[in-house]
Amino acid sequence: MAHITVVGLGPGAPESLTRAAWDTLSQAEAVWLRTARHPVVPYLPQGAVIHSFDALYEEADSFEAVYAAIVARVLELGARQEGVVYAVPGHPLVGEATVTRILQAARAAAIPVHIVPGLSFIEPTLTALALDPLDGLQIVDALDLVGAHYPTLNPDMPALIAQVYSRAVASDLKLALMEAYPDEHHVALVHAAGTSAEQVLWGPLYEIDHGDATPLTSLYVPPLPTISGFEQLQETVAHLRSPDGCPWDREQTHASLRATLLEETYEVLEAIDTEDIDALREELGDLLLQVVMHAQIAGEEGEFRMADVIAGIDAKLKHRHPHVWGNVQVADAQEVTVNWELIKRQERADSGAAQRSLLDGIPKTLPALAQACAYSGRAARVGLDWASPADILARIKRLVETLCAASSPEVQAQALGELLLALSAWARRMALDPEGILREANARFARRVRDVETLARHRGLTLEALSAEERARLWEEAARSISG
Repeated sequence: MAHITVVGLGPGAPESLTRAAWDTLSQAEAVWLRTARHPVVPYLPQGAVIHSFDALYEEADSFEAVYAAIVARVLELGARQEGVVYAVPGHPLVGEATVTRILQAARAAAIPVHIVPGLSFIEPTLTALALDPLDGLQIVDALDLVGAHYPTLNPDMPALIAQVYSRAVASDLKLALMEAYPDEHHVALVHAAGTSAEQVLWGPLYEIDHGDATPLTSLYVPPLPTISGFEQLQETVAHLRSPDGCPWDREQTHASLRATLLEETYEVLEAIDTEDIDALREELGDLLLQVVMHAQIAGEEGEFRMADVIAGIDAKLKHRHPHVWGNVQVADAQEVTVNWELIKRQERADSGAAQRSLLDGIPKTLPALAQACAYSGRAARVGLDWASPADILARIKRLVETLCAASSPEVQAQALGELLLALSAWARRMALDPEGILREANARFARRVRDVETLARHRGLTLEALSAEERARLWEEAARSISG
């Protein structure tokens, strides 16, 4: 009757071929190999006719095409009365894309499949490296890491990366890993584990593509020496909140941390404004601590978990970027912004939320200048905007005249408020950040005041005792030192 038998050939050494695999191969009239380029092939039992799918690797344009062709052919052979024996390197269910696809297709075709296990590359590699996989070992395919935009590895845990089968793959893998690991991180290339040609070569990450690699090459990446993974940071915060942690941290609530969250946000902004990269790294860590702390508190209260936070923002990003994760075409960033607002509106409708204002969602606690820019930007999305920056400048001039001619504090306040609003709108139209610009101006003003104070102090002068002309001269001198 129709059937498919899948045999694991082990890592390559003849002695690693299991008795069950030997018996199955000995009794077969024909054996189909995914590849004959495997060290154990010359030692297979005599008698069976050996076929391989190696020619497909030369003919097809991609691995996907090769795998699809192999699966189709194995199912065709398996549908015969005599069935088929299909043999693969290692263990049939470890790193064998064709086998998982055969299982799915055979289930749909009602063809029984029998798996004859084999020793995978993992066991001899663990032996070569003297590793216990239960110490958090991550096992991944090199092509999966190379195909990602960021390596999906926890740097606090060891990783074993399989199928580094060529120097080109090793080169791409090196570049991918350098997104998360230092160039000098000590790693090990393991060649032909479990065979007489086994080699373990230790060296820095940046050198992994300096030598040859084969289909029997894997890479071991030890954990980083300092805590670097998100999960371990969560463990640290959870420990602080635990009964044997810190009394102060245990007392905190969402409300009590509000001021700290705001303070840390402004410290991040200050680091950006001063272009202090070391400070930015540190302040981003402090801000991240606030996020993790709020998620930990919420988890303890049964409100939500960090996993919910991450799942929510990941789903939102992908849903609101259909031009990246969908079939939508956009011409420029402006079109992205328009689509974003339309998607948000549809999300509210789908959730049954009441019609909201365009301005909803802009925090009321934003600094007034940043809030003004945000308000005018939202209004501009639906055409509630001046026709051009020149029109805004004309509005600004009229408001300055109104301010100068104001006869009461109330009129002055209203004109000044409208003037500041118009200035923020003009900055937005010129692609400028008024909040950031004002902060920079504040910083320049503060430096000039301090320079004036320093000049006066060095000359034995007291600012309060100077005439207006003398103070003006010091001010201009300080201005020249700043601009120079």
